[in-house]
Amino acid sequence: MHHLVIQYTCLLVVILFVVMLAQKIRVAYPILLVLVGLPLGFVPFLRGIEIQPELIFVIFLPPLLYEAAWNTSWKDFWKWRRVISSFAFPVVILTSCVVAFVSAALIPGFTLATGFLLGGIVSPPDAVSASAILKTIKVPKRFITIVEGESLLNDAASLVVFRFALAAVLTGTFVFHQAAIDFVLVIVMGVVIGIAVALLFYAIHRWLPTSTNMDVVLTFITPYAMYMLAEEFHFSGVLAVVSGGLFLSARRHQFLSYRSRLQGVNVWEAVAFVLNGFVFILIGLEFPVVIKNLGPNGLAPAVTYSLIITGVLIITRFASTYAATIITMVMSRIITVADPSPGWKAPTLFGWTGMRGVVSLAAALSIPIMLNSGQAFPNRDMILFITFTVILVTLVLQGFTLPLLIKWVNMPDPDLTIPLEQQRQLVRKKLSHLSLAILDTDYPGQAQNNGMVKALRQRYSADMELLRDWDKDDNETRAEEFYKDYRQITARLLKEQRALLQTLNKKESISDDLVRRQMELLDLEEEKLRQHFESE
Repeated sequence: MHHLVIQYTCLLVVILFVVMLAQKIRVAYPILLVLVGLPLGFVPFLRGIEIQPELIFVIFLPPLLYEAAWNTSWKDFWKWRRVISSFAFPVVILTSCVVAFVSAALIPGFTLATGFLLGGIVSPPDAVSASAILKTIKVPKRFITIVEGESLLNDAASLVVFRFALAAVLTGTFVFHQAAIDFVLVIVMGVVIGIAVALLFYAIHRWLPTSTNMDVVLTFITPYAMYMLAEEFHFSGVLAVVSGGLFLSARRHQFLSYRSRLQGVNVWEAVAFVLNGFVFILIGLEFPVVIKNLGPNGLAPAVTYSLIITGVLIITRFASTYAATIITMVMSRIITVADPSPGWKAPTLFGWTGMRGVVSLAAALSIPIMLNSGQAFPNRDMILFITFTVILVTLVLQGFTLPLLIKWVNMPDPDLTIPLEQQRQLVRKKLSHLSLAILDTDYPGQAQNNGMVKALRQRYSADMELLRDWDKDDNETRAEEFYKDYRQITARLLKEQRALLQTLNKKESISDDLVRRQMELLDLEEEKLRQHFESE
């Protein structure tokens, strides 16, 4: 146990330095983590680290899915629901079928059931790697929404396909109509359980006397409760977490206090960062073990099969994106669609975002070693090698080239009818106007006689005056200079105030708790400054 703790501590240090390097060279960190993990797998000190599938499914997957769902905009998700759902279910099933028939025809010993098993494993693109890459480059908001939304839902669809294919291989029987009914039941009941558990935790947060720390702890219990309850009844735990996470995310302001929201965001970002880091570096660490299990004679054909399957996945995804574009254009004549003319740029970019990751890894590793009859599971090592190769090739090839492709395609943001800076100023103007109206209508006496309320009104009045200057073309440059001065002066004041607080804290007569609370207020002021003025 002591040795294992040291190993994982060393890995965590490696993860931190790799992410620093990724930020320095502006590369998505999942790519570098996988590449760094490959040589680390040959280091004797780290050879004892093995990926346990139940560790990924039970410990890693629920919080990672929940964090992704929590950060997804329900408004945007609903707007693009048809595109997202089409790629989450029909395209996953289509990809699984194509991989099944190609692998059964290509790889010796592969049956259709084994092929569907492989198809269910490698069909879902990874939400984490796609999000990490898209954060480093400028792309339209709709593109990010569709990619992240698709990745959230297709995990569930692929795992359902995987579950039925695994049962077929283990038992040797497969009844199509029964499997189709079970497929729908697994999906629908997964959503129902996720929302039911979400309602329970919504009630706990809203009507029980929870504190900020309790709220944050409850947000960590929530995804595990959703996932384990759904899986206990053999329904989709992934869909339970995603649906429940989206439900609670859209209502966070109704049941969480401002402190719970602030603290929760900070804690969740740190935890998700660590979990993602471990998952991707463990992929690289495990790859040498998979190669060793194949043996020297099986490596060359396995590489060939893996590259062919990878090519099939990329071609199938491109075919699906262009087919979806054509169907959308046809359906726009019958029903109202979000974008009746998608063009060629969005499908091209979307087709190149098929990086595979944590779900494929966990599914492949969860394949049992033995059949129910006691015989070795057929082609298990080959399936593992193909899965790891697909993850590695798609992450490195598509991950490295996606920023270049986005730059070459140069896709404008069709939804950005009003520039983002103007939207920001418009929202701030409306907030200031509302505040002034309330102060003047409901608190006119306090606004005249109470010095603090008077200062509050002056602050909103000054903000409105500055925003009016911003709207005038001849004063826009002057307004920008005012904002620049305001940022610099405010940042200087905050810096000097922190220094003064540290000096005061050395005196016995000043409470350390009081100084800490004042420091927290200064941190909030600096965060507000950054949110107001940071360029998107």
